[in-house]
Amino acid sequence: MKGKKIVLGITGSIAAYKAAVLTRGLIKKGAEVQIVITPAGKEFITPITLSALTSKPVISEFFSQRDGTWHSHVDLGLWADAMVIAPTTASTIGKMAHGVADNMLVTTYLSMKAPVFVAPAMDLDMFAHPSTQHNLDILRSYGNHIIEPAAGELASHLVGKGRMEEPEKIIEVLEAFFSRQEDLKGKRVLITAGPTYEKIDPVRFIGNYSSGKMGYALAEVCAERGAEVTLVSGPVNLQAVHPNIRWVDVESAEEMYRASVEAFPQADAAILCAAVADFTPEVVAGTKIKREKEDLVLRLKPTHDIAAELGRMKRDGQKLVGFALETNDELKHAQDKMARKNLDFIVLNSLNDKGAGFRCDTNKITIVEPQGATPYPLKNKQEVAADIIDKLVSLF
Repeated sequence: MKGKKIVLGITGSIAAYKAAVLTRGLIKKGAEVQIVITPAGKEFITPITLSALTSKPVISEFFSQRDGTWHSHVDLGLWADAMVIAPTTASTIGKMAHGVADNMLVTTYLSMKAPVFVAPAMDLDMFAHPSTQHNLDILRSYGNHIIEPAAGELASHLVGKGRMEEPEKIIEVLEAFFSRQEDLKGKRVLITAGPTYEKIDPVRFIGNYSSGKMGYALAEVCAERGAEVTLVSGPVNLQAVHPNIRWVDVESAEEMYRASVEAFPQADAAILCAAVADFTPEVVAGTKIKREKEDLVLRLKPTHDIAAELGRMKRDGQKLVGFALETNDELKHAQDKMARKNLDFIVLNSLNDKGAGFRCDTNKITIVEPQGATPYPLKNKQEVAADIIDKLVSLF
């Protein structure tokens, strides 16, 4: 935490009193803290208290005077190493999810270049309400880190989940995040993502339902943790935005095979997350196939097995990670695939698990290694990616 620049956002919750303890804790760890507070937040804790702790003026309004002096949310977004919003009310969560920039805090959030950590604080029924949970899912999909509230006695004297996590725990989350930022520095990681399209004619193809979300989440997490990433991507409606990611755009299984084989010798690890077609048409029609009365028969031939080929190429010290999407006998099939293709571990998905598989923002995985299998609960794909990369880092 030493030398880290933290924007601490405070909203209108009784838990705002904990923000003073959080501020003090961050400063004791060596961080520099700039507080941005909502007008409602000032009803629960005074800017004078917070300014005394940070030795900085507390920012609340867009304009501090009528002479043109104003606070730049853009500059704050560029200055920070992280933004922490603690406590975060249901109202602010809703505004963040939907881009309602009617105060300085949400405007700063929308301008933030650094990772954002959200610590919800509210009554148990508000937290459990479908609208709040939906808005939290939206924030997760944007890549925000949600620090789950604790269960216990609330300000309403009801008992349940909704208490803002304790300042000490929030600091631990930040410390863990910053310690991971450099754990892949100097490593080169090849990642495949998305589907492949196998042409039948100029307008038709054989494909699958892969959205690419899991592979892109893996690429972003690797890049955030210091790796140089080569992302070989099939056709998806996603963009890789981190400067450490080199994006290679492909369409067919053959193109993905060639790009992967070319990139793998320079890589320290490869994560094969793409849903690659196992078969491709023997003949691709040069013109659009017209409807006829007779049945249309397509003859298919096997595509190159990318995982098997990289498994044969793998040198000492290189790590190779595969994915398996199964519908039955999941663990047995995953273990067999891992052994046949010389993988260090394999990430198992089951289509029998609700919220896992294609086109979901969440995933439920089991990491299968030669020595055993570790199941994980349902999480958003950014969190799943972090779990997978934690396992990869442990192998190095």
